[in-house]
Amino acid sequence: MLEIKHLSVTVRDESGTANILKDVSLTVEDRKFLVITGPNGGGKTTLARAIMGLVPATSGSILWNGTELADKTVTERARLGVSYGFQQPPRFKGMKVQDLLRIAAGRSLSHDEACSYLTKVGLCARDYMDRDVDTSLSGGEVKRIEIATILARNCPLMIFDEPEAGIDLWSFARLTETFSEIHERKDATILIISHQERILRLADEIVLVADGQIQDRGPAERIYPKILADTVAGCNLLEVDKKC
Repeated sequence: MLEIKHLSVTVRDESGTANILKDVSLTVEDRKFLVITGPNGGGKTTLARAIMGLVPATSGSILWNGTELADKTVTERARLGVSYGFQQPPRFKGMKVQDLLRIAAGRSLSHDEACSYLTKVGLCARDYMDRDVDTSLSGGEVKRIEIATILARNCPLMIFDEPEAGIDLWSFARLTETFSEIHERKDATILIISHQERILRLADEIVLVADGQIQDRGPAERIYPKILADTVAGCNLLEVDKKC
């Protein structure tokens, strides 16, 4: 179980102080599929990054299966089973895709196993296994490879920051199928930052974050129509992508 209690994140720069998250509390039951959505700049990504330890919490508590994460490093959180997919993943010059998958899995992978992870994110394995994870790959390709490494790690908590970004429609459809399969098998707790309609509709619950706070939370069948109504009314609450 993931428990976030009174979490606040404040940043300071030459312009002054900004309260990005303001006393956020959230509990996510094991093996639930939660989507966090809301307007740009509302604090969604900061919340996800705080769980992974990529930004420090100013105050509050983050518990994963009863273990306090606030004082843990990113590496320590990863060892406890927390994984994170970046909106803009890093590249690794000189490292081949198959080697990255093996490192992520923490063990030797058969050719068929490695191929299966790439297939789940819409990549043809024979075209990518021996390629370097460098600038020769597009942003969308690197994004899908990173998601494949998260699947290979098979962590009990999977966090994805806008996994749809930079991915073509066919690959996105395959990716949503993969998320559905993980959830149906109850393999992991899934937490996704997204504006995308298909992902929103997959969720057990949607959490609406704006102005650094949780504005609403509930089942997709209640929250999603509210999002649409606010968007149609011109509130610009969300930038819902209708292309997919």
